[in-house]
Amino acid sequence: MVESRCGILCNECEYRETMGCKGCVNIDKPFWGDSCTVKSCCEEKKKNHCGECKDFVCSVLHSFAYDKEQGDNGLRIEQCKKWNEN
Repeated sequence: MVESRCGILCNECEYRETMGCKGCVNIDKPFWGDSCTVKSCCEEKKKNHCGECKDFVCSVLHSFAYDKEQGDNGLRIEQCKKWNEN
């Protein structure tokens, strides 16, 4: 089941309960700001997640996945690959 646009597993995210987040596939606006470039891009291209995109892995997703503070060393990229295989 796709939980996010970028490959984050929402059911493992600490913010799910603390912020009442339902995952970006189920919300209009992220709790952390006005918008998310990854979420917006997927929705504009009518993709369920980044792994469905012909530009996968783009620089936006790569930067997000390897961000020093918020990144996960590419785990979300691997998750998008798994979702795309199913």
